[in-house]
Amino acid sequence: MLGLHASTIRLDDGWVVAAVAVVALALVALVPWRWDAWRHRRTWRSVTTVVAVLGVLVAAGAGVNYLGSFYPTLGSLLGSSGNPGEGTVADIGPDGADLPAALPLLDARSAQGHGSVLHMVFHGPRSGITRDADVYLPAGYTDPAQAAVRYPVVEWLPGFPGEPREVVALFGVTDLVDAAIAEHRMPPAVVLVPDTNGEPRFGHDEECVDASHGALDDTYLTTDLHDWALHTLRVRPEREAWALSGWSSGGYCAMNLALRHPDLYSIAVSQSGYDRTPDDIVTGDLFAGRPDLAAANDVVAHLRDRPAPTAILATAGADEDDEQAALARLRAAAVPPVTLVTHTFPGGGHNQVAVRAQLPPLVDWLGRRLPAPVAPTLPIPDPPS
Repeated sequence: MLGLHASTIRLDDGWVVAAVAVVALALVALVPWRWDAWRHRRTWRSVTTVVAVLGVLVAAGAGVNYLGSFYPTLGSLLGSSGNPGEGTVADIGPDGADLPAALPLLDARSAQGHGSVLHMVFHGPRSGITRDADVYLPAGYTDPAQAAVRYPVVEWLPGFPGEPREVVALFGVTDLVDAAIAEHRMPPAVVLVPDTNGEPRFGHDEECVDASHGALDDTYLTTDLHDWALHTLRVRPEREAWALSGWSSGGYCAMNLALRHPDLYSIAVSQSGYDRTPDDIVTGDLFAGRPDLAAANDVVAHLRDRPAPTAILATAGADEDDEQAALARLRAAAVPPVTLVTHTFPGGGHNQVAVRAQLPPLVDWLGRRLPAPVAPTLPIPDPPS
């Protein structure tokens, strides 16, 4: 397309929305203007009316997409996976196999006080799922003097129908983390941003669960990714050093996965999330009518019946009625050893503007709870006999 890739064509830009709206207005104006001028009046009156209605629908969809950033690029709308590394500085190949080749670039950025976001295609051996993922490594990760240091980890989960570039490029989460680390508001940490849904993205909301007769997303996002990080990166293995965070469906995923896997995670942040999977035209019945599977992925049921020592921050905007109702259910169900903090942001709304405005205090909250990197001490040798 004239040298452009679909993933570089933004759909969430205000100018794009304005242009679509102008075209829609022109199509609407064309109907009465040409009403009696057509040679074949019945045919062309019908055609122009239908086209005008379609134009209005497209303009309305563009406006909704601008507010919610459901499809930030044409590539995400079409479900194409080209240029998946948007917002990243290097591609490290399948499962990060080419990470050593990217180390000089990381060194250069680290010398300037910046961490680096890298793109890879990650294959989960247990789940059998292969998708894109981004990896943020903090400044100093490649410093030879820090070669024994292991870092805490945050898995940041996109909302539906988002992808890693939503978190990295659109919301700028890794930039916020980079700044928080530089300003000592967060300890140096590794951030993993996996694709939670894959492609195609139409009608494909998988909610990060191991669906009945479906994809093993839970296994992919927890066991597979956790094991890969432990074997490939220098990260701390303790549950106290692992956190999950996300927006919208990513917020639900963060809470649900943390409570389902208390052996792996101790912290969860839900930004405008909810407490159970929807059963709608986009998601469908992920559990094939099985109440046991539904209960096993219900955050309120976990808090009430299977509480684990987990620190949870759940937030929503004051104008988000469904999310506020979810917060009330969480507060009513939470019992020790869960530590639940809820917060309502003024105004808000389920859109990218609100997400960006609310993210800085969420990053700071995480920063106060993540443990610092550690360098394992060497065992003291036994004295010679």
